[in-house]
Amino acid sequence: MEMADKIAEDNVDLGGGPFGVVIVKDGKIIASGANSVTIDNDPTAHAEVNAIRNACRKLGTFRLSGCTVYSSCEPCPMCLSALYWAGVERIYFGNTKEDADAIDFSDAFIYRELEKPRTQRKLPCIHIENEHNIRAFQKWANKKDKIEY
Repeated sequence: MEMADKIAEDNVDLGGGPFGVVIVKDGKIIASGANSVTIDNDPTAHAEVNAIRNACRKLGTFRLSGCTVYSSCEPCPMCLSALYWAGVERIYFGNTKEDADAIDFSDAFIYRELEKPRTQRKLPCIHIENEHNIRAFQKWANKKDKIEY
């Protein structure tokens, strides 16, 4: 946890956001990451996402089974979703989402938006159905050599 906190603190001096992450497997550090949203001009470059990418490259897999995540802050909705998709075993965090909110890193609006029906969200999510939509899904469903995830 101290390493994640140190990464977050050092990252502020490097021009990034105050967030750091360490991923551990079998008692060994696999990867780390820092927030580089403003450095990389990438809104997805949160510390958790960067750490996941680094860990997956190092391990040669898209599954982080058996991994524990140490984050300097409670993961935002995007990062929490990514950690679920990655299949990590456990997440420890330091600062809470309320602590982040206090320094203007608030995710409260996203949580509120997710509770609304698609048609009532600020970001319109409009379903367009046609005969072409389902083709890729049907192809995937029938694929014999697919790699499940």
